[in-house]
Amino acid sequence: MFHSSGKPIRHRKPRAPLSSSALIALGFLLIILAVTLLLMLPVSSRSGAWTDPLTALFTATSAVCVTGLVVVDTASHWSLFGHVVLLIGIQIGGLGVMTILSLFPLLLGHRIGLRQRTVLQESVASLHLGGIVRLVRRAMLGTVLIEVIGAVLLCFRFVPMLGWLRGVGYAVFHAVSAFCNAGFDLMGTITGPYSSLESFVGDPLVNVTVILLILLGGLGFFVWDDLITCRFRYKKLQLHSRVVLLLSAGLILVPALLFFLFEARSAMAGLSAGERVWASLFSAVTPRTAGFDTVPTGDLSSAGSLLTMLLMLTGGNPGSTAGGAKTTTMLLIVLLALSLLNREDDVHLMGRRIEHDVMRRASAILIVYLTMAMVATLIICGLQTELALRDVLIEVFSAVNTVGMSTGITRVLSPASQLVIILLMYAGRLGSLTFAILLTHRAQPAKVQYPTGRLLVG
Repeated sequence: MFHSSGKPIRHRKPRAPLSSSALIALGFLLIILAVTLLLMLPVSSRSGAWTDPLTALFTATSAVCVTGLVVVDTASHWSLFGHVVLLIGIQIGGLGVMTILSLFPLLLGHRIGLRQRTVLQESVASLHLGGIVRLVRRAMLGTVLIEVIGAVLLCFRFVPMLGWLRGVGYAVFHAVSAFCNAGFDLMGTITGPYSSLESFVGDPLVNVTVILLILLGGLGFFVWDDLITCRFRYKKLQLHSRVVLLLSAGLILVPALLFFLFEARSAMAGLSAGERVWASLFSAVTPRTAGFDTVPTGDLSSAGSLLTMLLMLTGGNPGSTAGGAKTTTMLLIVLLALSLLNREDDVHLMGRRIEHDVMRRASAILIVYLTMAMVATLIICGLQTELALRDVLIEVFSAVNTVGMSTGITRVLSPASQLVIILLMYAGRLGSLTFAILLTHRAQPAKVQYPTGRLLVG
């Protein structure tokens, strides 16, 4: 084809649509920027002054990425409007941007197209494309129901303490923050800045409610759907759901026992036996991306600190509000090592063979998380030589695994170190989604097959 001038017409190739992972990443970025702009406004701060952009960006990223790390005390610095903005950011970040956006066509009765269903499938980490709309509906309804029940239970503690209006507001905020595994609290004006839930260390109502909210939020929407479909009959559940339930139980009981033993003469030295039991249970649950604490993280022993970092890396379950490398990823890495030691060609779990592609993805995900953590630790230690290595490691693992626990160094980080933590929180929230999604795309067959080479390992 030629123009009238005789020049050939060049046909431009149509741009390929953004991938699902890119849409998810872009969605989170836009929400973070919107929350940042709102938090900068004078109406968002208690003092009525403008909040500097870096503080607003750090807080917005922490909220939308459901982390919980803060450079200013949430209750003392932000106004009621600021708290509402944070609460909305936490809710959107916990459920996922694409999941929230899918709510509007569902409410209007519109059909969701194949591309939207594919994005939703990857956003909630479902194994199947079929039934994805039903799963999202159940996730939305389940979220509202669980958060309402949690808020009602917390009202029994906060209303007598703060009065009806303020008490209900506190109950709602902490219920949403706990279910979304965000770790933001409003106790700074009551029990002291950055005190989290330390004043409730022996309170059964607060401990049980918050622990259950964290666990239900970190269970995974696919597991919820499977439990409802199978009417809570364990033997009828799919392999993933059975494994997740067993892992969740094990990752509560074993770490709780270890914390009870490790911290008897350290962080929990001044507590009664009953308070130590509650503190141990809470300390076993919250590092898996929840961010609250009932004993100061900075007071943990070396053994307790290392155990906390391991739990941070493990995180919650796929397709949940929690972050981290995920429980199933860590399990597969352990099973892979055992299969190699036993000289077995395949990895088996509950009478099923795990595909090699899944094992490769699990290995890659763990390597990505550890690499990000180590590089960030090296940068921050180089920028601020006065910081202790243990404190920096906990901060970095807390950020990249979207946990929110800190020994207290967050508010003394330099602007450059804050930017590193911001990038870690963003990458960590996407890590459980986008990094895994990118690794699931089938690779194109190589045009040239190279000869085999051998390397010595081990």
